[in-house]
Amino acid sequence: MASLNDIRSTFLDYFARNGHAAVDSSPLVPRNDPTLMFVNSGMVQFKNVFTGVETRDYVRATTSQKCVRAGGKHNDLDNVGYTARHHTFFEMLGNFSFGDYFKAEAIPFAWELLTKHFGIDPNRLLVTVYHTDDEAAAIWKKVAGLPDERIIRIASDDNFWRMGPTGPCGPCTEIFYDHGDHIPGGPPGSPDEDGDRFIEIWNIVFMQNEQLEDGSMRPLDQQSIDTGMGLERIGALLQGKHDNYDTDLMRALIEASANATSTDPDGPQNVHHRVIADHLRSTSFLIADGVMPSNEGRGYVLRRIMRRAMRHAHQAGAKDPLMHRLVPALVAQMGQHYPELGRAQALVEETLRGEEERFRTTLDRGLRLLEDEVGRLPDGGTLGGETAFKLYDTYGFPLDLTQDALREKGLGVDTDGFDAAMAEQKARARAAWAGSGEQADAAIWFDLAEEHGTTEFLGYDSCGAEGQINALVVDGAATGDATGKVTVVVNQTPFYAEAGGQVGDTGMIVTETGRARVTDTRKVADVFLHIAEVEEGNLQVGQAAQLVVDEARRQTIRANHSATHLLNEALRGALGDHVVQRGSLNAPDRLRFDFSHGEALNLDQLSAVEAEVNRHIRMNGAVSTRIMAPDDARDLGAQALFGEKYGDEVRVVSMGQAQGSGKGTDGQTYSIELCGGTHVSRLGEIGAFVTLGDAAISSGVRRIEALTGQAAMDYLRAQDHRVAELANLFKAQADEVTDRVKVLLDERKKMQAEIAGLRRELAIGAGAEAQDINGMQVVLQVISGVSGKDLGPMIDAQKATLGSGVIVFVADTGAKPAVAAGVTKDLSERVSAVDLVKAAVEALGGRGGGGRPEMAQGGGADIAQADAALDAAKAVIAAA
Repeated sequence: MASLNDIRSTFLDYFARNGHAAVDSSPLVPRNDPTLMFVNSGMVQFKNVFTGVETRDYVRATTSQKCVRAGGKHNDLDNVGYTARHHTFFEMLGNFSFGDYFKAEAIPFAWELLTKHFGIDPNRLLVTVYHTDDEAAAIWKKVAGLPDERIIRIASDDNFWRMGPTGPCGPCTEIFYDHGDHIPGGPPGSPDEDGDRFIEIWNIVFMQNEQLEDGSMRPLDQQSIDTGMGLERIGALLQGKHDNYDTDLMRALIEASANATSTDPDGPQNVHHRVIADHLRSTSFLIADGVMPSNEGRGYVLRRIMRRAMRHAHQAGAKDPLMHRLVPALVAQMGQHYPELGRAQALVEETLRGEEERFRTTLDRGLRLLEDEVGRLPDGGTLGGETAFKLYDTYGFPLDLTQDALREKGLGVDTDGFDAAMAEQKARARAAWAGSGEQADAAIWFDLAEEHGTTEFLGYDSCGAEGQINALVVDGAATGDATGKVTVVVNQTPFYAEAGGQVGDTGMIVTETGRARVTDTRKVADVFLHIAEVEEGNLQVGQAAQLVVDEARRQTIRANHSATHLLNEALRGALGDHVVQRGSLNAPDRLRFDFSHGEALNLDQLSAVEAEVNRHIRMNGAVSTRIMAPDDARDLGAQALFGEKYGDEVRVVSMGQAQGSGKGTDGQTYSIELCGGTHVSRLGEIGAFVTLGDAAISSGVRRIEALTGQAAMDYLRAQDHRVAELANLFKAQADEVTDRVKVLLDERKKMQAEIAGLRRELAIGAGAEAQDINGMQVVLQVISGVSGKDLGPMIDAQKATLGSGVIVFVADTGAKPAVAAGVTKDLSERVSAVDLVKAAVEALGGRGGGGRPEMAQGGGADIAQADAALDAAKAVIAAA
């Protein structure tokens, strides 16, 4: 029996031999289709190739594409586990032609592969074609020899594919397998076509037209082929099964679940094991492709799938977390073709374990509440909406999880009541939010969050994606189209919104009708606001938009942000564990890091910190991220930003390798922090790190500014240039410049002292003679060309000359006038220098002044009142 892995290889090898490039599956999160939550078909990654927006170095391709249908328009979640062919995760085998071959080649490819290589009985196959597609019908007759009754013409859109309201489209031909008349059901197009006798196994889309806005169509310049065949469905057929869950791959996962719970895989717990097997695939692949459980967007859908599986694990008798223990079985089955699954195995296991541990703490209580309420309901009754909302709000049961649990008991849920309770909670949240001090016009963002949901951030692993414009806001009001300055809201974006010290991204938004430059990105109520200016045309609500981040700028920001993590740890190592981050700025041109520390760093400490950061940059250690509960992250040793509030999950960023005892469960991680920002993938990408200095910004808080990468190199080069210039001026070697400067500074200091002394002598020598006032020798003088600090020595010199007397100097310093007064010791009981200074300062328009009875100083405001100041001091002496 051919395994699903064999079938996949046979398909891909067949088309590779026929000139098709074997293209890897794209990630489950689409970057080029904003209308999709997850990739749900093989053609998604080739959408822009089909429309002519993108070209590749091949015109034929074949893939086995990972697909998820569990949210939005394509949602199979409720049926999974209960039917033979519904899955949240499935693989779509496909072959594609981009303007190369068309119907005459695509149909023979399909027929040969199915009948010759897969060995399917041709007599069991029949096909459908669009009712006007005579060409396809004729090819089927010629290639397969099918009679008219096995070429069924379908007039509905079931056999006409469209990419959207406008754009590429064309007729389809579908291939069906007849399981035999012992199974109920009729052929496609018949009243009982929904039975299980005739099962579609392959669909070929002939992309030959373009749908125009006026409803008309025109032939495409490039006619293409898009096919899809579900691996699970064709696998069941080739393995002689009528149920996808009986295939070898799914059976292996079901048995792994049964073994882990010590139950019969085919017994009463069978549905639980089917759900677990299916959901194990979708959750593991989503996590491997970067989706993490959260309360919004794709993360919320992932959490719904996880919790549905965890409830079934609980019902299957699992006493402890189960899902993470099944990941090795999945990797063994699918890891060879999808190596990303193996690479992410540890992350997948940790995420599943953590999520299940948290959910199990509320699962028992929630299920008891549900059982109590169900016990009061009559047969076929309906659970109240308020109870369903309580299960959601308090116990983390999504509505569909409650519906799934009740479905098994033949009960329903009052969804209108649930919606009313949800609306009431939103109203309360909005009222609380509106009173939180945000700007008044920010309420519009809350309205948009309610209408369209929050923005999903795709920028951790991409600087480009396609989004759909949900809203345009100009001057605080929503508008349908916009030119000039506008705030753009999209459903998903690679643009990082300013947060956690990291500045917002800039870049471009491009649509069919316009082009806008994004100058900043911010976030309100989890809605990303792209602050932009339309440079060409206009933007319109509902348009698909290419979102392109300025990648060079983002890279410098990433480097600076990662460097702050290294700097934080280096400071803790150099100064002590009392160092706590108090803020940061991660901009494209520099970084700034604020931290708790009571004194300035000396040059040796700063140099050691800088060397430590650069050592880790040279080691080029990996940077990894994980999602976990805040308590788990702190137990791991992760640092959190001082004063920051965290939700149910946090993003943990680990980087570098410690020497000796480090952080983390392995004791080897250098830095572990809670952080939602973007980072380099390896530390070597930072390039270099240079500190610009250390300064105090408040009591007990200091700030270091630094540069990385090219900015650091430019700074060092500029410093080298300055030193070279100095060396040239001194006619010395570069390493001699410091000594030469010290000599010059010493010489300058001596010269300044000599000049100050000469100025004092000159000022005193040109001054007034002593006069007798009230029996005391008094010198009153206005002097210039000296500073306030020169007055003290001048007073002391004058005292020495007089022997006994009083001196008052008013100095014209070129700025505010200065006053000094001196009284020899023998006269200090008659007159105080402090009183003299206060009188003079007041006359100069100033206030205060102080010192000792024998020496005091002060400052005034108006030198024009210098004589009046001396007169005021003279009056004090006369009255003594």
